[in-house]
Amino acid sequence: MTIQLHCFGESGNCYKAALALQLAGLDWEPVFVDFFNGAARSPEYRAINPMGEAPVLVDGDITLSQSGVIQQYITDKTGRFGGASQAETYEVLRWVLWDNHKFSSQAGMTRFLMNFLPEKHRNADVIEFSKGRLKAAYAVLNAHLEGRDWIVGDGITNADLSCCGYLYYPEPFGFDRADWPHIDAWLTRIAAQPGWKHPYDLMPGRPSDRGL
Repeated sequence: MTIQLHCFGESGNCYKAALALQLAGLDWEPVFVDFFNGAARSPEYRAINPMGEAPVLVDGDITLSQSGVIQQYITDKTGRFGGASQAETYEVLRWVLWDNHKFSSQAGMTRFLMNFLPEKHRNADVIEFSKGRLKAAYAVLNAHLEGRDWIVGDGITNADLSCCGYLYYPEPFGFDRADWPHIDAWLTRIAAQPGWKHPYDLMPGRPSDRGL
């Protein structure tokens, strides 16, 4: 049975789940969520996910939301991306939680404020504050990747798939790969994985569809 992922291309959190499905080689298909036109707030979508968020994975009788949970489901289903030992498994989880709290949460908000919020509502002070928090997070990840190919262990894990979620997007949000050489090299390694695709090629929905 084909796994369905309710998602949209502009979402880095959706990309984390879609990329895990893609690199795991699972049979899956994207189901477009017209997020910017309110689809996630509709009664039909709330019946799938009362939280009103994307992504949502549907695999037969199993329905899951939250990218980290979906990534763990893919790991449990395939044995991929979870770490080679119990110690690595906990370290992967540590980085996924760090990403969700400190990294992607800031990147997603900053990117939204700078690109998708109507210009008249953009608060320069809030944006600069968010960019400052992101800069601190970039520094943590860049330092950790010095001398390492992957965030945890000797191969790609959910730590990598989570932390990279927003970093391939072209819209400005205070990130320039040239400023962070170890992150830059790591992103190149991820993109070299068989089956890798850019988020706008992997999922439907991009800013140009809305005239941006």
